[in-house]
Amino acid sequence: MTHALITQDQIDAFQRDGVILIKGLFADHVDTLRAGVDRNMADPGPYASENLKSGEKGRFFDDYCNWNRIPEFETVIRDSPAAEVAADLMQSQTTQLFHDHVLVKEPGTSKPTPWHTDGPYYFVQGQQTVSFWSPLDPVTQASLRCVAGSHKWPKPVLPTRWLSETAFYADDDTYMAVPDPDAEGMDVREWVMEPGDAVAFNYHILHGARGNDAATRRRAFSLRLLGDDARYTTRPGPTSPPFPGHDMKQGQRLREDWFPVIWPR
Repeated sequence: MTHALITQDQIDAFQRDGVILIKGLFADHVDTLRAGVDRNMADPGPYASENLKSGEKGRFFDDYCNWNRIPEFETVIRDSPAAEVAADLMQSQTTQLFHDHVLVKEPGTSKPTPWHTDGPYYFVQGQQTVSFWSPLDPVTQASLRCVAGSHKWPKPVLPTRWLSETAFYADDDTYMAVPDPDAEGMDVREWVMEPGDAVAFNYHILHGARGNDAATRRRAFSLRLLGDDARYTTRPGPTSPPFPGHDMKQGQRLREDWFPVIWPR
């Protein structure tokens, strides 16, 4: 049986398009997540970033891999239905935690999140992957934007650094250049969202987000999860997140003391 929050049609759509909207996935946990984001911004972790150049207005903060030091995040990861819903979407017998990610655009932050796919940044290979992107404030014009079907493209998209806009790895013929979905008329999915709704997308979906020209901030909590077929893989350079000292080898399951299984079917 699937979780009551989703239908078989949604599972089929996720498998086909690589992205769907799930209403209310974190609806019972919004206040807890807001408290966690406040704690995170007051005490950033080692990977925290400010993503604006000198002279650009607003503030675009992001940070990741904080679940094991911010109790609000761990509570939501373990108590929300996200892990079970992820297993249904991935058609997996288990859900394994990869990492959490916080993104905050303060009012007047016009800079968009650049188009990118997450998969090439990660040391993970496998088809059974899902990220949840959930706003903690009402979202109209600062929503996540995803290109449906892009998880099935024959080549991965070259990962780039958001601030410097330089390539993350040396470009050999492995990667395709970052496209312009609007100019190229691609099938871009975007939704008006309430706090606690979530966009679910495969790690290889091309996505970005609009700037925040609204009068209110836009806080978002993302959760990256893995299914049965996820394995460690090497990349041409350091990955993001880097997870130094992990000691994993090509083709291994991710070590469960660092990446716990949070839901078994």
